Amino acid sequence: MKTLRDWLSLVKFSHSIFALPFALQGAWLAAGGRPEWRTLGLVVVCAVAARSAAMAFNRLVDRRLDAVNPRTKNRELPRGALSVASVAALTVLSSGVFVLGAYLLGPLPTKLCLPVLAVLLGYSLVKRVSWAAHLVLGLSLGLAPLGAWIAVRGTLDGDLLPVLLLAGAVMAWVSGFDLIYACQDAGHDRRVGLHSIPARFGEARALVISRSLHAIALACLAGMAWRAELGLIYWAAILITAGLLIYEQSLVRADDLSQVNLAFFTLNGWVGIALFIGLVLDMGLLGTQVGTVAAGGLG
Repeated sequence: MKTLRDWLSLVKFSHSIFALPFALQGAWLAAGGRPEWRTLGLVVVCAVAARSAAMAFNRLVDRRLDAVNPRTKNRELPRGALSVASVAALTVLSSGVFVLGAYLLGPLPTKLCLPVLAVLLGYSLVKRVSWAAHLVLGLSLGLAPLGAWIAVRGTLDGDLLPVLLLAGAVMAWVSGFDLIYACQDAGHDRRVGLHSIPARFGEARALVISRSLHAIALACLAGMAWRAELGLIYWAAILITAGLLIYEQSLVRADDLSQVNLAFFTLNGWVGIALFIGLVLDMGLLGTQVGTVAAGGLG
């Protein structure tokens, strides 16, 4: 049981709540409602497998850096709870499950799965050479709704703007909250030569950039809702999201990062849930509007 907890902690399984609701939103938008169960199941499997591969690879390549960082020295690899070989095996296995799931979803997902995997794994290396790593992490999660859209439709034809705006919202949202989280390690990153926006520009400027990114995320969500002709329920979900992000930003200051865990984990977890529930309810109660838009994209 302890080993299972170590594995789940390694890949931060509970944090699947960040990306999975947005993958499901992409699937719902593409189908104009709930997708066929087989496709939906494969989307979930691919999303979880891709994230597990990315997290395991990140822990693998960062193990020596984690060992000298007071905040991360008790992670599973530095403290010896899991072996390097086993985490490498998990990376390969999770990547294989992702590729297999993409193959079962059809030709286009199969063609795109390896470039997507390269982005997901590449994030762990970017922070060694560029402070823009936060944006790469955002891109990694932003691919989730777009990938789910492609999985459902099997094509890039039709009106892609709604899902591209949703992907942009996820990218900006994730990049913004990662900046908050990275402020904790700004001093350590400077000492060991890791690149990040807080380390390069300072914590205060990083938080300003974070707020700007969250404003962009809300604008993208509004644009998506308008383009997809979503109703009042989804607009209400966007307002809830705006409230959560405003509260999140109010919790952190450059000279006081004591509330980072609440801002990063708890509030961001509710963002994806609120928006997904809002979309499902909106499309369920106002399905004629949304269904018409979705069907038009298939024409």
